Amino acid sequence: MKSMYPKKGRVILHIDANAFFASVEIANNPSLRDKPVAVAGTKRRGIILTCNYEARKYGIYTTMPLWEARKKCPELAVCTPNFSLYREASLNLFTYLSMISSLLEPASIDEGYLDITNCHELGTPVEIAERIRRDILKKYDLPVSIGIAPNKFLAKTASDFKKPLGITILRKRDVQKELWPKTVHEMHGIGKKTAEKLHSIGIQTIGDLAREEERKLSALLGVLGPQLKKRANGIDERPVDPDAAATVKSIGNSTTLAFNSDDDELLLNTLNSLSQTVSKRMQLRNTVTDDIQITIRYANFQTVTRSQQLLNPIEEKEDIFQVASSLFDKHWSGSPVRLLGVTALRVEEKEQSLKQLSLFTYENEIQDEEILDVVEDINKEFDKPLLHRGVHHIQKSSSFEENFKKKYGAWKKR
Repeated sequence: MKSMYPKKGRVILHIDANAFFASVEIANNPSLRDKPVAVAGTKRRGIILTCNYEARKYGIYTTMPLWEARKKCPELAVCTPNFSLYREASLNLFTYLSMISSLLEPASIDEGYLDITNCHELGTPVEIAERIRRDILKKYDLPVSIGIAPNKFLAKTASDFKKPLGITILRKRDVQKELWPKTVHEMHGIGKKTAEKLHSIGIQTIGDLAREEERKLSALLGVLGPQLKKRANGIDERPVDPDAAATVKSIGNSTTLAFNSDDDELLLNTLNSLSQTVSKRMQLRNTVTDDIQITIRYANFQTVTRSQQLLNPIEEKEDIFQVASSLFDKHWSGSPVRLLGVTALRVEEKEQSLKQLSLFTYENEIQDEEILDVVEDINKEFDKPLLHRGVHHIQKSSSFEENFKKKYGAWKKR
């Protein structure tokens, strides 16, 4: 079997559970098999979190409003999200994969990379992929698609070729034929805004991107430009990293004040300036964050750090300042301050954050639906927008704190 593996290089699988949440619901309730099934909130504002392939035949897709989906398919079976069930299924999936190879990198709740370069004793790459697909379907009743390739980018791309239950091999020599004719917005890692920027300089296809001058791409997209050019040429040197999920990246700035101060206006202005600096650095690196931390050092050098995790990723100065100032309002003792700092934790590339609706984001956001429905009804009753969602003013009051909690969840200390 060793002869079926490269002497140099890697063999990487990308395993993608098909319509994961819906598939878990069907596995848990076999009476749903062969029926159009969707997982969604049950309120008027409910949206489709995911749906199976039977439902997709009716034109139903993720993020579609539930009322519209029911209109397209009256017989649609709608399941209320069962988060503990999905977590359990995800754990089962990755526990099984870890028994194939220790080089396993979960990419999200329903997909991951597996390096099988040294697993030749288990069979050929195709045989291993077939075994994984068969075992996961038999053990957990979950369909998966698998991409086989020499790197992560090509493996991820290959797993999308045949769904559900497909196995696809994609080699570097296949890139020109299989990828170059596709439009750039079909390429993994390119979102709508990046595609629009590429279109502005005449890049329409992945082939155009692969052939473009690196200098021109750098001027347009910064460090992301050359990176995307490499991927378009089938080059991706990233290893499968089992510790990737635990890696914390951050972008932060701090400043020591000219004099110790307890002037709240001065301190808030300083936080605003720091937020702007952090935002600019993030935008230069094309990154976002979902975790903001502040640092407060007092005149006696006592240092306090507090952070807040967010439901959705942010990058704008106003958003960063809103979180930082609220944390400051909550945790400042009122004593004179010597130093202030603002840090964006868990920073990731913007394109990587544009994933399928997060299970955990959805779990929190669905709790707001009843409030939103009441707001909508009141505004309709008086025929004017009396109530709005959001926080627009920085103020020291319990109502500000409570509104912020509703939007971003419980406070967390570090």
